[in-house]
Amino acid sequence: MKSPLQSISHQAVDAAIKIGAIVLLLYWCFEILRPFIMMVVWAAVIATALYPVAMVLSNKLKLSPSKASYLLVLIGGLLMFIPTYLMSGAAIEEMQDLYNAIEQGILNIPPPSLSVKEWPVVGEKFFAFFTKLSRDLEAFVLLYQEPITALATTALGIIGGVFVGLLKMTLSLIIAGVFMSNAAACEKVFSRISIRLAGESGKAMTTLTVSTIRSVVQGVLGVAVIQSVLAGGGLYFAGSPMVGLWMLAVLFVAIIQLPPILALIPPIIIAYTGDSSFVATALLVWCLLVSASDAVLKPMLIGRGSDVPMLVILLGAIGGMAMSGIIGLFVGAVVLAVTHNLFMAWLAQSEEPTTQQAETKDIETSK
Repeated sequence: MKSPLQSISHQAVDAAIKIGAIVLLLYWCFEILRPFIMMVVWAAVIATALYPVAMVLSNKLKLSPSKASYLLVLIGGLLMFIPTYLMSGAAIEEMQDLYNAIEQGILNIPPPSLSVKEWPVVGEKFFAFFTKLSRDLEAFVLLYQEPITALATTALGIIGGVFVGLLKMTLSLIIAGVFMSNAAACEKVFSRISIRLAGESGKAMTTLTVSTIRSVVQGVLGVAVIQSVLAGGGLYFAGSPMVGLWMLAVLFVAIIQLPPILALIPPIIIAYTGDSSFVATALLVWCLLVSASDAVLKPMLIGRGSDVPMLVILLGAIGGMAMSGIIGLFVGAVVLAVTHNLFMAWLAQSEEPTTQQAETKDIETSK
């Protein structure tokens, strides 16, 4: 017969082996699924944000929720692919022309307009720099060969990252369609997990998570996308080069809650170096209007959402992008905002018993 000490020791070893096996299995599953985690999280965010729109389509067009969800995914895919195809086609053509011009030695940069000299503080320096560049481009390239090569390598890396991000977004959009078409089952599973983790508060936590996701997607990401498209339209009509790059810069700056005008300063400067000051001034006014448009758009899109501090969105967007590229730019902001609101709700719940105890003591003291 085993002694009590031997029995306890045997149970401890048995429990340790079981826990170790479970941890190993979970780690193994995590490693297998790690390449897909960010895409699945982004798909869940898209599905949560767009599900009300899918239901509106279902009611208006007399479609089943499943068909309405896939129709919405198709529309979203077209809205993403058509501008991407047009921008990438134009960018590839411009790069090919640039390469051919460099190879043939016929690349010419037009001299700056005399009006550049009249710019305050930096006018003379800008005029001298661009004049030198237009007169002897080959000498300029040889002089700054190393930084130009490093810049070109970085730019190619960014472009490659953008295309990988677009591929991941496409897969996320398809997964989101599957989630929306099975919304009832997904909601049931998520509610059960929340109740299992948080007890009676699980349902309230689920509601808070959904409202936060929709708030951030509409009020932060939605506004950023609208501002990016508006800025791109103005740059296109003004004849600015690399419109897609500036649109991406506006998108990033707007998501981290900074004024989009900061990303539009370079194309505005380029416009003023041209011959038409009217076009440049019109572009400047348009960019200022786009930058100020969030004051109108945010109250419209985020009115019923939750308040999330700007620092939380900023850290989420930058950290997400550093971790997972362009798709992390969106996911990071949403995940950190949801975590912040859940944490604040948990803190509020922990304060309630203390407040109730204090009120009870006050009543007893008054008696």
